[in-house]
Amino acid sequence: MTSRRASPPRNTGASGRRTAGAPHEVRIIGGLWRRTRLPVADAPGLRPTPDRVRETLFNWLGQDLTGWQVADAFAGTGALGLEAASRGAARVLLVEQNPALAAALAAVKARLRADAVELRRGDGVAALAGLPAASLDLVLLDPPFDAAALADAALAAAARAVRPGGFVYLEAPRAWPGDRLAALGLAPHRHLKAGAVHAQLLARVAGASA
Repeated sequence: MTSRRASPPRNTGASGRRTAGAPHEVRIIGGLWRRTRLPVADAPGLRPTPDRVRETLFNWLGQDLTGWQVADAFAGTGALGLEAASRGAARVLLVEQNPALAAALAAVKARLRADAVELRRGDGVAALAGLPAASLDLVLLDPPFDAAALADAALAAAARAVRPGGFVYLEAPRAWPGDRLAALGLAPHRHLKAGAVHAQLLARVAGASA
């Protein structure tokens, strides 16, 4: 596998991005670890995904993710991936490039004794590209908002990794058009705009090739 080189801040997802006035912690909303606090680092450009957006996403997916195979390719605080694990996912891969954030995720994993969670420090797109095709039920994508090309590459890798009937969640500053999604074998399923954030849940179309 050829690994993409990226500087640590570039590969940090918006689930970990912090802006002025953002909270220093977020909480897991539901499941086994409900109300567990997750730290949000004081790092330039970091902010957490709004609670309302995360709550809406898991309402779309259903509250019980028992047995699901999940990857969170730009983990940041881990809020998205750990929420999936809290709700019963059998395996959650958290990928984070930033060494400080990866260390914080390792501490949270140890504190929760989260055996279903695998933490990998590295590039999110490369990690997805290295997974077997159609091996995941859900891919969570929260790449940097100022890196449209990175989001395109992540979507393509996610479309390959997710099984037909599975889902890709994308958080971005704009909605991806239907024709570009169709070319990847994806179709819009749900959409929410909250402030500057477009939260899109995309379905992997059966019989399509990414």
